[in-house]
Amino acid sequence: MPMRISRMAPELATPRMAARTAGLLTALGGVAGVGLLLGTPGGLDQLHPAVAALGPVTTAVGLAVMRWGHRVPRGFFQALLAVGPAGLGVFAHSAPTVSGAVAVLSLMAFASMNSFLLFPLLWAFGYLVELLAIGAAVVVLRGDVAAGTALVVAVLVVGSAGAVAVLARRAASAGEDALTDLVNRRGFDEALDAAVRIALRSGEPLSAALFDLDHFKAVNDALGHAAGDEMLRRVARTLVPLLPRAAVLARHGGDEFSLLLPGYDGERALRCAERLRAALPGIGTSVGVAEYELGDSPSDLMRRADAALYRVKSFGRGRTELDAGGHSPLARDFAAALAGGDAGGLSVHLQPIVTPADGAVVGVEALVRWNHAVRGPVSPGEFVPVAEREGLIGGLGAFVWAAACRDARTLCEATGRTLFLTVNASGLELDDPGFPDRVLAVLAETGWPAERTVVEVTESLVEAETARSVEALHVLRAHGLRVAIDDFGTGYSALARLDTLPTDYLKLDNSFVSAITTSSRRARLLRSVMALADALDLILIAEGVETEDQARALSTLGCPLAQGYLFGRPQPVGELVTELTPVAGVVPSLSCPATAASARQFS
Repeated sequence: MPMRISRMAPELATPRMAARTAGLLTALGGVAGVGLLLGTPGGLDQLHPAVAALGPVTTAVGLAVMRWGHRVPRGFFQALLAVGPAGLGVFAHSAPTVSGAVAVLSLMAFASMNSFLLFPLLWAFGYLVELLAIGAAVVVLRGDVAAGTALVVAVLVVGSAGAVAVLARRAASAGEDALTDLVNRRGFDEALDAAVRIALRSGEPLSAALFDLDHFKAVNDALGHAAGDEMLRRVARTLVPLLPRAAVLARHGGDEFSLLLPGYDGERALRCAERLRAALPGIGTSVGVAEYELGDSPSDLMRRADAALYRVKSFGRGRTELDAGGHSPLARDFAAALAGGDAGGLSVHLQPIVTPADGAVVGVEALVRWNHAVRGPVSPGEFVPVAEREGLIGGLGAFVWAAACRDARTLCEATGRTLFLTVNASGLELDDPGFPDRVLAVLAETGWPAERTVVEVTESLVEAETARSVEALHVLRAHGLRVAIDDFGTGYSALARLDTLPTDYLKLDNSFVSAITTSSRRARLLRSVMALADALDLILIAEGVETEDQARALSTLGCPLAQGYLFGRPQPVGELVTELTPVAGVVPSLSCPATAASARQFS
């Protein structure tokens, strides 16, 4: 959908409407030509057969366009409209009488109305100039049409075009958002209704998405509404050039945008929406996607997209989620994998956490991996949202916790090292009242000590905190577990809550580390974050360390803990055991606590 409607075709110019209108006017012109021939004595005898055939042929073409024209590209109508005036000119020049010529020239009003009704203003004005030029040529070549009559015909053609242009643009502007020049909610609803009818008839897939700008109210409050308006315009300017050909992007209201994707199934729409979301750096965006299902009304489709968006906002902003009604093939395969089927294998890999000064491994983070039997490795960013959407996140969490605790114990016993373990928890898990009891049961079953266990939650989840989520963290901490805020530094509001939330570790987002050796300002910022963490008695873990220079910089700054590919990639416990040489003469102990205080021994 074009961004600036005023420069494009009117919104009522849908393919079917364009076909019916163009076909009707073309057929009427042909019928009028046939009537002129039959109504003029000796008219057929005075015209060349090819000219006489123009009327019937034009009528037939018009009827065909009415019936099948919606299946052809819009360029066909432009070509038809370009050729039509030339045919009228030939017919008018060959008309046996002056009155007949004038009548044929008057039919050009149909063509002028057609052009302004269906096409962009630039094209329409071009057609109008063509019509007037052809009419003037006919008048000059015939020599028997009075100047006054010719002027009246010209006024008729121009007046008809102007009236239709005004009405068409007024109708189009009713569906336009004045701020962004996108379609507004009314225009989107009309496009959605038409798309659903086409999907029902053709059987082609259809999806819709809702984009919500995170913290938009904070922008308005802090910087003023002018800054908020400019952000909305910037979103529109950024997304429009990236849209698929048939997509419709609208400002749905406030800071919410809606996207219609004809021909896209849910998974493909999810990838498209995620690509668009990623094209808005610096503008946090949450997206809900839904695929049309047989029996859905247009409002049902948008309601499911809104439900997916609500889940994103409730349990962690800044991502894209698909609500496919439980029919996603990936969801079925993941459910089979979780149940031990042949869709692919789930496993837990461990990534070392070290002290950057000497690279000594002091902990590991558990990361889930899925190797699909057909697709191969599937990114957690793809299958974890599927698990959340399909109600499988509890089963996935149970698998990860059990495997991570068993593997961590195996690693400590095999290497003689006293390590702590961090495990990620989703917002949906924390919001489940039974989550703390399940975690404690796994710890008891595997024999892994709670004091050396860290629950990781994302900063976006902290921003969207619920009473149950915070209570779950308090319960776990009361039993000895510790809490880490992951991706710290990517959100807006968690900083003000660090003194009230149950927090022990801050995991610094890798965007800080990646620029630490090239930006003195970033290094000073990191030093400030470390001072903040120290003042709040928190342990800082820098993520994404990939180079020796970054490690040295972190060590110089006094960063206590770090992880990244430089120190080790996530790998199965067996591979990690072979890399970590056992500490000679040390008997591993599983009772050593990893509290915020004792963890400082690693710095």
